[in-house]
Amino acid sequence: MAMRKEVLLAAMMLAVVVAAPDGVRAACEVGQLTVCMPAITTGAKPSGACCGNLRAQQACFCQYAKDPSLGAYIRSPHARETLVSCGLAVPHC
Repeated sequence: MAMRKEVLLAAMMLAVVVAAPDGVRAACEVGQLTVCMPAITTGAKPSGACCGNLRAQQACFCQYAKDPSLGAYIRSPHARETLVSCGLAVPHC
């Protein structure tokens, strides 16, 4: 079941990236957050790669939160915990 959820989320993220205009795609690549899936979905400790990718995508968090297919994940308690664990501020969108 968990693997199915990860595959579904990865597919949704890819759809968002493909649908994004070229200018947005260059800066906001939601696919970079797939490395954070264990932390965001289960509360596992985020990896260094996850934290690095979150830092790189930090300016995009509000855009992701507004997307109906991603918002629930971005606004989830585990996502907030992941940000805090990585030393990032939780955005107020």
